[in-house]
Amino acid sequence: MDITRAGRPRQIASWASLACIALLLTACSSSASSAASSPAGTPSTSAPVTGPTAPASTPGTSLGPAAAPTGASTFLAAAQSLNGTLLHEPACGGSGCALSGDSTAFLSQMKWTTWSGSEAVGTGTYKLDDCNPNCAAGQVYSLATVVTLSQPVKVCSASGTRWVWTHAFFIFLQGLPQPLTGQNAPQNPWTFSSLATAAQQSCAS
Repeated sequence: MDITRAGRPRQIASWASLACIALLLTACSSSASSAASSPAGTPSTSAPVTGPTAPASTPGTSLGPAAAPTGASTFLAAAQSLNGTLLHEPACGGSGCALSGDSTAFLSQMKWTTWSGSEAVGTGTYKLDDCNPNCAAGQVYSLATVVTLSQPVKVCSASGTRWVWTHAFFIFLQGLPQPLTGQNAPQNPWTFSSLATAAQQSCAS
């Protein structure tokens, strides 16, 4: 009697374990079948879809960057004036290309190795008046130089959009003569502030 009673609880426990395993197998097979019935790549309705969504394209809509200066659209404004001539890769022969509005600084005999939308680099002669005792009676020095023009600013006009250089940096290949040193040294670098302001105002309206 004692042996029979001891065997029945073990038998019941074994059947209960088998029943639990059967239930687990049934649950797993139903999940697998539901996943298999969904098309590949279809998100589950129980899981939220996250991440950026690309905007729908609209015909005729341009998503490109704003217009930027190019080598062909960038110029040197003679005498720092928008009312003067806009020069593109000028050789600056003859009387040269005025850099200042008071005719005291000119570029001459220029050869440009770079003329892009971000900078222009050229070698030539920088003619500079020492304005001593005054600019009308001053001595003009011819200085071998490498000049880099940069910081183009957009100009808006009826003829279209253009860009003008507003910054110049000089390398004087043979140095500066004594009269052009100290307080009399030329501006270097030289920012064409009035030209930049006029250019910005041209696009303000």
